[in-house]
Amino acid sequence: MCWSAQADAVAGGVVAGLGVLCLVRARRAGRPQRLPLAALPLVLGAHQLIEALVWLGADGEAPGALTQAARTAWAVIALPLLPVLVPAGVWCAATEPGHPAGPGHRRALAALTLLGAAVAVPLAVAVAAHPVTATVHGRTLGYGIGVPHPTVLLAGYLLATVGSFLFSGDRSLRLLGLLTGVGAVLCALLWHLAFISTWCALAAAASLLLLRWAGLAPAPRPAPDVR
Repeated sequence: MCWSAQADAVAGGVVAGLGVLCLVRARRAGRPQRLPLAALPLVLGAHQLIEALVWLGADGEAPGALTQAARTAWAVIALPLLPVLVPAGVWCAATEPGHPAGPGHRRALAALTLLGAAVAVPLAVAVAAHPVTATVHGRTLGYGIGVPHPTVLLAGYLLATVGSFLFSGDRSLRLLGLLTGVGAVLCALLWHLAFISTWCALAAAASLLLLRWAGLAPAPRPAPDVR
């Protein structure tokens, strides 16, 4: 997710620290429904720390068995875990008393959670069935996993994750959805050019928004127009 082992280690530590603060803030605010989504930065931070080991293995500075375990752990988080965790976390937050999301939003979030689970199944099978490889391209890492129908699964993945933020009914999470959607496109373009991997910067920005959101009171639901 970053351009070197050192960058991943530093960024992963910072993002994981933000994740701990998110959980503490949500707990102190008495909002247990926010805890699953507040844990997302902690997961992203761990993801980056794991990739630091992948970088070390690619540079020949880590044992082969440890490197393979790190590659597999990286793929488990990136592929089957996130498309379930994100929409499920947003749906859980939408059940909070006083949340502006209406029944329609919650139904949409439940559907996106099911979509994420459906996407996660073939991704998990692919990770279990094929050894995960990682190759250095410029200042990026390219992972080989053997995912079937990648275009279809990618579309479902993005709809489940970014879509859940956009359908959350929460202004702060909608902003996070816009950030992750636009940021993912920019990061993917830079990664495709093998120029530099900037996913860690996107993870840090998203974590800062979640840290702010974790302690906010829910926005009041607009009053119905009785005219």
